[in-house]
Amino acid sequence: MSTQPEAMIVLGKVSGAFGIKGWVKVHSYTENMADIFTYQPLYLKVNQEWNVVKLLDYQQQAKGLVAKFEHILDRDLAVKLTGTEIAVRRSQLPALETDEYYWSDLEGLTVVTVEGKVLGKVDHLFETGANDVLVVKYETGEHWLPWLMNSVIKRVDLAAKLIEVDWDPVF
Repeated sequence: MSTQPEAMIVLGKVSGAFGIKGWVKVHSYTENMADIFTYQPLYLKVNQEWNVVKLLDYQQQAKGLVAKFEHILDRDLAVKLTGTEIAVRRSQLPALETDEYYWSDLEGLTVVTVEGKVLGKVDHLFETGANDVLVVKYETGEHWLPWLMNSVIKRVDLAAKLIEVDWDPVF
């Protein structure tokens, strides 16, 4: 079943086939990798359309996750899903507290210093263990800014698509 619902939030992707019975390897972007499967229904983006997919089973293995989706019966079908994004509707995600944000909401925002200098746009984020890091791309490079509310991150304005930071652009 194909659908074009509200905003979709990508939680992972199919990274390859696993075995010969239609299982796929899943790369999860969720903090606890298996949490990707706690959201139902899941959607796969096939031919630029989001399609509901029924999760039949999954396993957490030493090297990651594998999953079995309905109608994916053999390795050939599983291989065709390689690279396919896995998402949920935004409304399926829990509400956040003040000063908490989903990474997908921050990607694409313009980052400016408290002095008003534009540093670039948030390309993506990653975890270091100590704190999350914003990767801010500009024309000739990128800045890596630690996500430290109040010390580095001064203000996030989702409506204005802006993050204000206390950061030396030369650093």
